[in-house]
Amino acid sequence: MPLRSNPLKSAAKSVLYPLYERRLLKRLDFSQTPHHVGVILDGNRRWSKANPSQSGDTSSSRGHKAGAQKIVDLLDWCEEAHVAVLTIWLLSNQNLSRPPQELEPLLTIIGDTIDDLARRGNWEIRPVGSLELLPKELQDRLNLAAQKSKGIKGVMVNVAIGYGGRSEITDAVKSLIKDGAKAGKSIEDIAASVSVDEISRHLYTAGLPDPDLVIRTSGEQRLGGFLLWQSAHSEFYFCEAYWPDFRKLDFLRALRAYSQRHRRFGI
Repeated sequence: MPLRSNPLKSAAKSVLYPLYERRLLKRLDFSQTPHHVGVILDGNRRWSKANPSQSGDTSSSRGHKAGAQKIVDLLDWCEEAHVAVLTIWLLSNQNLSRPPQELEPLLTIIGDTIDDLARRGNWEIRPVGSLELLPKELQDRLNLAAQKSKGIKGVMVNVAIGYGGRSEITDAVKSLIKDGAKAGKSIEDIAASVSVDEISRHLYTAGLPDPDLVIRTSGEQRLGGFLLWQSAHSEFYFCEAYWPDFRKLDFLRALRAYSQRHRRFGI
């Protein structure tokens, strides 16, 4: 039997949470705010199963739609907290092998979400990932959003779609080798040019700072391949809430935890 919600408890939360949010925000040291935050938006499907609609809908599509609606809130929170770069993982390259009946609605939701972000005109949108693996229509929508939003001041949003960390590193090395070959370098010279800095210059996120903080929702405590190279010295924060339930309070707690850590950068 499903648990009944407590009206008094819900009313108390609706009053206390905003007060706690404002208190946290006032106490945050913005000089310690992470410049680049990466977020693994996890738990959409589990959220839908755990929170059936009145009609009993527990579909994956319903969960993904609820998760997509939360992204604008996250961007607003980033602006308020002076975060400059946000990378959000919307779809892994492994997800592309899901059954069509599950994948096609998800790709539509992603396309609609990116269109909506571009239409708002508040943020620069930069798609990253193995975009060539995506349907042509979605590739076109992503490219158009990137073109329309290019140069917009505000949070830069990397939307990781068809993304895998190992694939990114592999693609970076391939690109480095191809560039060397085009320049007429010998195999020995190309091999000698391989370095941490050179590989970094060929990543999907080339030119951007590495993430200072990586957040994962849904209680899972692993990266799953997200920004493998870039997160070598990142701080991590794992939140129990499914992504559609992720609140501003949770985000502020993540920033507070980050500000209280002494970063050692792998030392």
